[in-house]
Amino acid sequence: MSRANEFVITATQSMHDYALAVAERLRKVPAFQHIAEGIDGVDVLEPVRFKDGEMEVAVGRSLRGKDAVLFTSCARNQAGLRVEEAKIELYHSVDALKRAQAARILVFEPFVSCSRSDRAVRRSSVGLWVHFKTLNTLGANHLITYQLHSDKSKAMIDPTVSMIEDVPAQTLLKKYLCDTYIHDRETLEKTVRPRWAFCSVDAGGEKLARRFANAFGAPLVVAHKQRDYSKANTVESVNILSSVPIEGKTLWVVDDMIDTAGSVESLIRALAPFKPAEVNILAVHAPFSPPAGERLKRLAAEGLLNRVIVTDTVHCPPSLSETLPNLKIVPSTKLSAKIIATLLTNSSISGMLAPFNAEAYLNTPSLFSLDAP
Repeated sequence: MSRANEFVITATQSMHDYALAVAERLRKVPAFQHIAEGIDGVDVLEPVRFKDGEMEVAVGRSLRGKDAVLFTSCARNQAGLRVEEAKIELYHSVDALKRAQAARILVFEPFVSCSRSDRAVRRSSVGLWVHFKTLNTLGANHLITYQLHSDKSKAMIDPTVSMIEDVPAQTLLKKYLCDTYIHDRETLEKTVRPRWAFCSVDAGGEKLARRFANAFGAPLVVAHKQRDYSKANTVESVNILSSVPIEGKTLWVVDDMIDTAGSVESLIRALAPFKPAEVNILAVHAPFSPPAGERLKRLAAEGLLNRVIVTDTVHCPPSLSETLPNLKIVPSTKLSAKIIATLLTNSSISGMLAPFNAEAYLNTPSLFSLDAP
């Protein structure tokens, strides 16, 4: 690995522990061992709240000529900040880093909470464009995230101003399935391919579900969802399309996120008459807005839902695991460290964007090792 640029790891209040975990991972790479003595770099930002509610963010050390990696989240977070508070702190943080003359500002936002606000319809604002535009205008040079809601969202970034890396965190879930349930090629061929199927939540999610089906060589089931667009998070009906019998199969319902769980609840109830052996959920992001916990818990209690597997791109407090004992949270910090190591050494990130193949992974399970060349 080539020599890393001079850098600091920073974080808003919303992602402090996550940034610490990434720094810990980076220490295992020879080019980054020096950060073992500089872990306080995660604390470089000092938010100050005034009596009238206004905010400032101060930088506690010189950043001249250094790259600044800023971890942040505007979704549910460890600090308990509301969306608007987290965004304001993020914007102030980028401004402070710019004024401290950081060479580059890399904003790492694992889950962009406003990613669904990506359509210019009627006279409504486009939240994702407003967010990206603000970050770019303030001086962010590079935006890194996991699994944007749609591919077209990346077109909102002007490449002459900044770059964006939308890394497919779905690969973490595929790797987890291989490590936990498959283990070897024989199981993949004799159990997974004939007995598993991957199901989209709606027609729009068919592309994501198809990637899972292709990665494992398993059948695809497509759900066609009818929404009531006069109300948010409302589903009227679900139709199931499948070229293979569903009865007796292990179904994996795939989505990029679970918000209120209204869509997956409607889908799982629509799947029940087809008599699958079990139904599980795979989702990259887990906002779990109320009443998601109650809905998923009810499905599990009725025997309609077996397990829920998500990543930690959104903070999941211990209370969630108590509400959903069948919840598994897959960590993303190792992959985040790999991404940072790659960008700071000006190496190619294309390997992390390539499609995942279960058979190839089972032959080389060190795919995401930070120690790999």
